[in-house]
Amino acid sequence: MEDEALPVPRAADLAEVLQRAAEAVARGVPGALATVLSRKGSAPATPGQKLLWTAEGLCVGTVGGGALERAVLKDLERARARAAEGDAEPRTVTFRLGPELGMCCGGGVEVLLEPLPAAFTVGLVGAGHVARALVPVLRGLGFVVCVSDAREAYSTELPGARVVPGDPAVLGPEVPRRGALLVMTHDHQLDQVAVEWALREGYAFVGCVGSRAKAARTRARLEARGFSPEDCARVQCPLGVPVLARTPAEIAVAIGAELVRWRRETTLARSPG
Repeated sequence: MEDEALPVPRAADLAEVLQRAAEAVARGVPGALATVLSRKGSAPATPGQKLLWTAEGLCVGTVGGGALERAVLKDLERARARAAEGDAEPRTVTFRLGPELGMCCGGGVEVLLEPLPAAFTVGLVGAGHVARALVPVLRGLGFVVCVSDAREAYSTELPGARVVPGDPAVLGPEVPRRGALLVMTHDHQLDQVAVEWALREGYAFVGCVGSRAKAARTRARLEARGFSPEDCARVQCPLGVPVLARTPAEIAVAIGAELVRWRRETTLARSPG
């Protein structure tokens, strides 16, 4: 990357840098974080300094300024690209300020580069008992959760989730297509509509709460409406690992476990090598 294209970081203390990083990840925005680990000899960097650069262009903090900071920004750009692919593996880089960067102060600086992949977002269609039991489970597992429900009585605040009143389509701007769309409404016909919408939108994971009999009916209707066999097979119904769950709390645990497996498999598939 040419130096002219590099951003000018805005000054921020460590607390703000960490806060901005957490906010970006929680909103589904990948980025990368640089931290000064150590320095030798004369160098402008101070161990503990941090510099954040997100995919939205937010760049805050510092690792000392000058040629060192420009070099770190170039590495952060590559780390951001890796984060966008789901790679979270940190790397350590050592800079020799004189021989490599032409800085008269000399010395050396060791910097930790951490890609910050975006948190996986899960959209829940329906805010009934299962959804209300599921939200805290998913939040505890590190997922971002957004819930939609057209019923006024259920479109209220739900701790740990963003609630958007309306039909499934209102989740479109809220849930990236790399995320999961889970259907659990109070009505089988609404479930069918939501599943079909999720498939058309191309969500990476599509699930629906229900029995095996409901799963068979859902797939038969999908086939009748012209969905491909591959799309029909993508719908996870029954949803959740098979633990003989019955109560909303048990179903929530089963669904959480299935999403953990899916997230891990997705992350491994995106990792190089």
